[in-house]
Amino acid sequence: MIYSVFAPLIFALFVPWLSKHKDKIHTGIFVFFIPFIIFLYFIQFIGSDFSPIRETINWIPSMNINLDFYLDGLSLLFVLLISGIGALVVLYSIYYLDKSEKLGNFYVYLLMFMAAMLGVVLSDNVFVLYTFWELTSISSFLLIGYWNFKDRSRYGALKSMLITVFGGLSLLGGFVLLTVITGTTSIQGMIEQVDIILSSQYLPLALAFILLGAFTKSAQFPFHIWLPDAMEAPTPVSAYLHSATMVKAGIFLVARFSPIFAGFEGFFITVSLVGIITLCWGSYMAVRQTDLKGILAFSTISQLGMIMAMLGFGTEAAVFAAVFHILSHATFKGSLFMIAGIIDHETGTRDIRKLGGLFTLMPISATLAIFGTFSMAGVPLPFLNGFYSKELFFDATLSLEGVSWLSQAIPYLAVFGSIFTFVYSMYFFFGVFTGPKRFDRLPKKPHEAPFGMLISPIILVLGVILIGLFADKFNQPFLLHAAQAVNSGVEYHEVYFWHGFITPFIMSLIVIAVGAILYLTRTKWNKIYTILPGRLSFNRVYDAIVEKLDTYSKRLTNSYMTGSVRTYMLLILGTTIVITAVYMYITNGFIINLHDTAEVTGLEVSIVVIIIIASIATLFAKNNIAAILITGIVGYGVSMLFVIYRAPDLALTQLVVETVSIALFLLCFYHLPKLRKREESTGTKLINLFISIGFGLLIIMVGISAHSSNWFDSISSYFVENSYKLGGGDNIVNVILVDFRGLDTLFEIAVLGIAALAVFSLIRLKNKKGAK
Repeated sequence: MIYSVFAPLIFALFVPWLSKHKDKIHTGIFVFFIPFIIFLYFIQFIGSDFSPIRETINWIPSMNINLDFYLDGLSLLFVLLISGIGALVVLYSIYYLDKSEKLGNFYVYLLMFMAAMLGVVLSDNVFVLYTFWELTSISSFLLIGYWNFKDRSRYGALKSMLITVFGGLSLLGGFVLLTVITGTTSIQGMIEQVDIILSSQYLPLALAFILLGAFTKSAQFPFHIWLPDAMEAPTPVSAYLHSATMVKAGIFLVARFSPIFAGFEGFFITVSLVGIITLCWGSYMAVRQTDLKGILAFSTISQLGMIMAMLGFGTEAAVFAAVFHILSHATFKGSLFMIAGIIDHETGTRDIRKLGGLFTLMPISATLAIFGTFSMAGVPLPFLNGFYSKELFFDATLSLEGVSWLSQAIPYLAVFGSIFTFVYSMYFFFGVFTGPKRFDRLPKKPHEAPFGMLISPIILVLGVILIGLFADKFNQPFLLHAAQAVNSGVEYHEVYFWHGFITPFIMSLIVIAVGAILYLTRTKWNKIYTILPGRLSFNRVYDAIVEKLDTYSKRLTNSYMTGSVRTYMLLILGTTIVITAVYMYITNGFIINLHDTAEVTGLEVSIVVIIIIASIATLFAKNNIAAILITGIVGYGVSMLFVIYRAPDLALTQLVVETVSIALFLLCFYHLPKLRKREESTGTKLINLFISIGFGLLIIMVGISAHSSNWFDSISSYFVENSYKLGGGDNIVNVILVDFRGLDTLFEIAVLGIAALAVFSLIRLKNKKGAK
């Protein structure tokens, strides 16, 4: 299981090399086998006898942060969607993306995203989950902005990252609160302490933070605005991120934490209300769109709202319906995104106003679209999986308890949202494949897509049909386990097509009847969009906020980024003085305890006096050489103190550093400007005096306090006892540097090496310029 998470990242290292041979063989052919193998590995866990599996790798044990992975029914459902649809998307992209594209970049980003999503759904440690969560935002930013030469691609990528990362930071706050409440970082461990969480005063705040992260990622109202702009990504990205994976990360998060928060009424109110509003608003706005992917974007928003609402209901029927629709939505929406990509690829446009009558020229694509759109609309046919989950949704809305006004309103809102779902589904299919032919308005002469591009949507449509025909076969061995991971009370109930003329079926008939009327009369009432939303737009709010932040941040930055080194030093040192002094005062950190200090002799006093005199003398030096030599006296004086206090290694290090520094100064002093007295105002001199004296006193305070404080047991005895035993050396300091702190020393050497390379590069660069 652990290897499955990191396999895409490891393979991504080889993609740039493989992409060099893309002229001979498409890079996607190699990439395809990664998600396909992962899918084959996890599909073996499907079965009625499945039980959860846990794997752990120690990462940061001291902070209780380990790579804990947990596979249960819920994570298995998402893993199969991520890997299965991921394989189909890669197969589709082989025919969609030309070899002239930057295929190496595309597949590296795609594999990075795949690994991040697998990490999200399999992680049991909240901080590991958060790490993968943010990686999904970064990788999706790269995928959405893949065509970075387009302004809209860059805009959509930035918009998605700003909104989802904002939610991610909120999510981190929620995780920190839950960790503080429970004392564990394990999600399953938190679930075992539900009573403690529900009785905590931090519960509302933790819930708000976590839901904010979920709502932003799953494009819930009013954070839905990033999803339509993300449609600027290549269609394989849209089919993957925005139908089966990234947008469902928030859904997964709410489902995973439902066992914790379901007993809190605020959870039911917030999640149900936001979900049902998102359902209604997304379906309503989808009918307004003219871009095919725009229609599908708002339809995705609507469908996500529907799933979120069902998770908010929290009942056994609602949870099972939500799980069922997660699977159904991935199949029909993934196929429809691919069909939209095929139409764009073969006609040169996604503008539905220019399309029409394509059934005769693209019969296979049209046939596939029939199953996808009619399933999305919830048409009551036994071979359409969308109808089953839609009817389960209606049934769940009829048995709600809790806040009376909300419970009574939800069934009507569900019907309202579903009516517009039917309208935009019919609008998508009939607007593209029937009606008058407008081939002369198309950039390209339309024709059917190559068979290779049709394979993936064909497989997804077969999924739509098979799940519809054999719905109960997917129930007990697969979906039931996923639902029980969210609500342990879910029991097995047979799923079948005909239940008689019950209320949910009547609600479906109402949706179809009213939806058909609205579709046929769409030109009569679509002017309503000039009233609602009219000029109201959350996009304008977002743009205004980003513009203001950009303006004020530039103004603030320009106020201190003046190009003056003195200004920078004043800000850095002044801030350090204030923050450190205030913190020490608040925490009573300044302590003087001199009971175990060594005796001070006249020799040490003499050396310190010499150091002080030399320090002051540098202020009055008339030329560069004098200033350099006097500074050297300070350094050598410190070296003598190290010798007196029996620290020969430090003394030798100080002597070497001081000697090299003086030598370098003397070699380049003629390049330095001549020392001259600067005319400064009284205010400037006072500021300089305050900073210099203040920083000096601060260092003295910190040094004395560090020596006098004894907050922790000294580690020196451990080094004394184990330096020879474990490190094999008599010199304790050397053993510490080489063995106990070997990595620290290694990184210090690496930093010095990088600095040396930088200096060498600058010298070479200067020599080349001089040669020219």
